[in-house]
Amino acid sequence: MLIEILLFVSSLAIILVGCHVFTNGVEWLGKRLGVADGVVGSIFAGVGTALPETMIPIMAIFFGTTESAEDIGIGAIIGAPLMLSTLSLPLAALGVFVFTRMGRREPSLNLDTRQIDLELRLFLLAFSCAMGAAFIPHHGVKIGIAVFLVLLYGYYVKKTVAEEANIHEEELPPLMLAPGAAEPSFLSIWGQIFLALTAIVGGAHLFVGAVEELSVHVGIPALILSLLITPIATELPEKMNSLIWLYQRKDQMAIGNITGAMMFQATFPVTVGLLGTPWQLDQRIVVAGGLSILSVALLLIFLRLRGGLAPIHLAGGGLLYAAYAFYVLH
Repeated sequence: MLIEILLFVSSLAIILVGCHVFTNGVEWLGKRLGVADGVVGSIFAGVGTALPETMIPIMAIFFGTTESAEDIGIGAIIGAPLMLSTLSLPLAALGVFVFTRMGRREPSLNLDTRQIDLELRLFLLAFSCAMGAAFIPHHGVKIGIAVFLVLLYGYYVKKTVAEEANIHEEELPPLMLAPGAAEPSFLSIWGQIFLALTAIVGGAHLFVGAVEELSVHVGIPALILSLLITPIATELPEKMNSLIWLYQRKDQMAIGNITGAMMFQATFPVTVGLLGTPWQLDQRIVVAGGLSILSVALLLIFLRLRGGLAPIHLAGGGLLYAAYAFYVLH
């Protein structure tokens, strides 16, 4: 038990350091490419930090050797959007509150509402298709939905790059891998991003292993583990990156990192599930997917009615996560 606890703490530290290095590298990549903060947060960071949780269903579904491997893969696919919408966003709201009390920032969020609106709308479309596919018996139709999801993500990337206009122009801290360079080379930037992602993926792998070992001691089934525990570990990069950016008052990058990751999770990992499994979902999985859709739909309603999002709107999803945890554990 002591070894698992030490691995738990150590892996958490590795992920935190990796995320700090990653945010520094990806901001420099955005600056050198001349792209907007929304692109950096939603696409560069969103995809980069989604790698740990994307690898879990791939490894479980295509290379798993146990009877529970498919459950773990599907649970991770559906659990990731649930964690992002009902845990990561409330954690971001908590971060705003804490950093405001520390005097580090203002209590309101400065967001590009068009970009957030786009991500929420497309997530609802993609994830609704994903959940609906479970009720379609024909595998050929499911393959068609998988192709549609990949094309939808391509449309999202094109739309984001085309519409973002707020170019990242503020001064950045020196690139950690080249602290003396006023304008670091792309080789240095990509090298730092690669090293950071390696640390993040490695740390997440250690974290998942430690959590799995700890869960054995308390008798948690594989499906519950993949729905409630594993996604918490693999979503840590998004949470950590977003908290770092909220502390630095880079709200669009912080929230876009989460909503961009949600958009990625609703397309590519779901495609893995549609192509690699019969995609017949357990009732607990269906409820998890439904709560993710409900949480995002409520956010979109608040965004449309208020013309923006406040931390209190982000915090509301935490109630849905608590309700779901109670549902599956009782």
